[in-house]
Amino acid sequence: MHEHPGALILAHGGRSPRIPPGAFIAPGARIIGDVTIGEGASIWYNCVLRGDLAPIEVGARSNVQDGSVIHVEGPRKGGGGAIQPVIIGEDVLIGHMALLHGCRIESRGFVGMGAIVMDGACVQSTGMLGAGALLPPGKTVPEGELWTGRPARPRRALGPQEIAAMADQCDHYLEMAEHHRGLAAES
Repeated sequence: MHEHPGALILAHGGRSPRIPPGAFIAPGARIIGDVTIGEGASIWYNCVLRGDLAPIEVGARSNVQDGSVIHVEGPRKGGGGAIQPVIIGEDVLIGHMALLHGCRIESRGFVGMGAIVMDGACVQSTGMLGAGALLPPGKTVPEGELWTGRPARPRRALGPQEIAAMADQCDHYLEMAEHHRGLAAES
């Protein structure tokens, strides 16, 4: 795909990724199957988004940082198993090397570096899953709370300055994506 030099974008099972012109896909990213990327979103170096069993959606202006892996859960042979897509809202921060599987991150949610979000789990709007945390299947980080640990547990409420800092980080990644888009075009 000439619009995203160095990225691997593949159809799977008759479904192709849908990526608007304003999204940034870094070289080395792998986007496979039923994946929808929102306007202004950024998928960074060496991320894998594999929508082979169910859909993946990344909302507008969200960023999936370097080395993160996003996968889904689908039906098993013989018809068992639930379909669990990954739905990422708008203005979401997904830290470096995070792992998301069959889960939901609501708009303005935050997943820290190296954190894991399991099947059926949810990080609500302005919720924060700390770096290295593991959110078990079916658990929810409520709005405005910080959860940390393995397994993740509530630690404290987030203050207004921390919530504002998350929005600032989204703006920062929009700027960085434009800079890196230029680097990719030059190479």
